[in-house]
Amino acid sequence: MDNFQTVLRFFMNQKATIGYSFMALLTIGGERVFSMVSFQCPCNHDQNFAYGLTFLLGPAAVLMVLGLFFSTRLWRLYTGCCLNPMKLCPRGNCFGCLRAFMSIFTGACVAPIMWLCVALLNGTFYECAVSGLDDNLVVDLFCKNKTLKCREELARVPCDRSKLSSDERMELLLMFRAQSQILGWSLVIIAAVVGLLGTCCTNCRSKVSYLQLTFWKRYVEKEKERFDTYAVDYATKLAERNLQSFFENKDPEAFPFPSHKAWEEISAHYTFSRSEQCYSTLQRYVERTDKDLNPEKRPALYSEYGMEMH
Repeated sequence: MDNFQTVLRFFMNQKATIGYSFMALLTIGGERVFSMVSFQCPCNHDQNFAYGLTFLLGPAAVLMVLGLFFSTRLWRLYTGCCLNPMKLCPRGNCFGCLRAFMSIFTGACVAPIMWLCVALLNGTFYECAVSGLDDNLVVDLFCKNKTLKCREELARVPCDRSKLSSDERMELLLMFRAQSQILGWSLVIIAAVVGLLGTCCTNCRSKVSYLQLTFWKRYVEKEKERFDTYAVDYATKLAERNLQSFFENKDPEAFPFPSHKAWEEISAHYTFSRSEQCYSTLQRYVERTDKDLNPEKRPALYSEYGMEMH
């Protein structure tokens, strides 16, 4: 039992690393499926570039959108800001909100960068895209000291329909692949260096020590876990109370609810302050001495025009 707890604790502590590793495996598998099943380079000057670039950048754009769409931090900041723009800058701290958006955007970039790295290291999409370029500089680079037929047949090189000799075709393919892999490794190195510098800068400017920062992260994780548990529990109790009142045709029992203002305050973006020993907006709210403890008696949501939301 102790060994199981040790293994479970290890996986819980390394869940971010495990998550990124799983994402990398999915990216590699997805790229291989695209390359082998759906990707068929048209091998003509008019379509190669657009087709190859679409397969190279299209999935990256989709992964970026999905990363933003499934970001709970983004929706926590964005929800309601059209009706109340000041929610984006609580306490006038617009710089902190901007940093939060940058952090969200950076997290959403992880999967697209993984896709681009894997796709460039494989080289299939890049070969098709570059072979369709008509720019003289690009054509001269690949067909330097070669016959005129090289320029005419360059777009057919990714396919096996080129009229060039097998040695010339293989030489061009190796040049395409070498360039693609150079770009891929360059992107890997740049992403790793930027990630390291960003982490160093964030930790260097931290207002708390390393151990307190570690405690802060653990607290935020546990608070979120417990909030979800409490939310499910209270939602279940509320549903049971309402259904019981409806089917038994009697007045519902008293059920306390946090006020609308309380929900707004704990949903705001949190920035650490040395003047108070708080680790979240929830803790800041519950430890306030001037908070309104009068519960709402009817948990209805209203829009700007007084229409009840369902």
